Amino acid sequence: MPDDLLYLLSLTLIPNIGEVHANELLNHYGSAKAIFTARKSELDKLPGIGTIRSHSVKSFKDFSKAESELKFIEKYKITVLTRQDSRYPQKLLRCYDAPVVLYYKGNANLNASKILSVIGTRNNSDYGRETTIRIIEELENNEVLIASGLAYGIDTIAHKTALKTGNATLGVLAHGLDRIYPASNKSLAKEMLDNGGLLTDFMSGCKPDKQNFPKRNRIVAGIADATIVIETDINGGSMITAELANNYNRDVFAVPGRTTDAKSRGCNYLIRSNKAALVTSGKDILDFMNWNRSAPSKTALQKKLFVDLSPDEDMIIKMLTEKQQMHIDEINYNCNINSSAVASAILNLELQGIIVSMPGKMYKLS
Repeated sequence: MPDDLLYLLSLTLIPNIGEVHANELLNHYGSAKAIFTARKSELDKLPGIGTIRSHSVKSFKDFSKAESELKFIEKYKITVLTRQDSRYPQKLLRCYDAPVVLYYKGNANLNASKILSVIGTRNNSDYGRETTIRIIEELENNEVLIASGLAYGIDTIAHKTALKTGNATLGVLAHGLDRIYPASNKSLAKEMLDNGGLLTDFMSGCKPDKQNFPKRNRIVAGIADATIVIETDINGGSMITAELANNYNRDVFAVPGRTTDAKSRGCNYLIRSNKAALVTSGKDILDFMNWNRSAPSKTALQKKLFVDLSPDEDMIIKMLTEKQQMHIDEINYNCNINSSAVASAILNLELQGIIVSMPGKMYKLS
């Protein structure tokens, strides 16, 4: 294991240093080890850090927990994903509070071009169960990675249906990889490792405490292109995930229900307040996300070469040719030019009919 990984794991253990501040420190110093060796007076002056957080960094001595985690990782062959790893979920990386470290077991591509998070109540109705099964079955043969939280109810139904239809499925956990919660899903989790995987930003030994679930939900929302809410009450945990997805500029869908059904009050509210698009089938999602369209043929793309493109426009075309569709933040990140130049190039490409904009600030070749 690289020496810096010990410091990186330790960084996640420092009191008063959350993901946002940890990422800011990493951006400033370039490595976790450099953060720990920095002078307190230097840390004091950093924006957002101040004396309290700098004291937390300099007074941290409990490296033993990180050392134990390294042994656990090696013993159980856990994949550790850091921000510099190309396998780290790039969609999640665009979130301001992206995890510093992710722990992963499985074979799913966390950067799949089509990722859908399916969320809902733990106490689903027959309507919720049947709807979840039908929607995921209708996504069969479209190579959609189904993500959820491995909880009771809609989550479990989504994972099981995905496996049944041959879709890879990812479980995002609110605890470490040394356990499965609920315990009744142990066999399901094991099956998911063969066609999907388990992902968490919690170390081994972390229990599924109540405060961990909203933290888990940000990964469920951020890792996907879109999130669908099947059933939830107005105060359900799924409402937090839907709000996070909206904040991350992800597409959000909701299945409507009867006005008298408490388990549909959250979905109906999301639709009524324009925080989610109404969907009733897998086809609705495929159409909305343009996931049922085949990739542009090489012949069609070759025709674009005759268009007089600027270097910036040509660069964007090449990226969209490889990935089919991209978020504006991802385009900005990969172009390595200022955002105004990117905006100008995108506008010109749209005016020429070469690319089209989609909901959620996504772009694709026309």
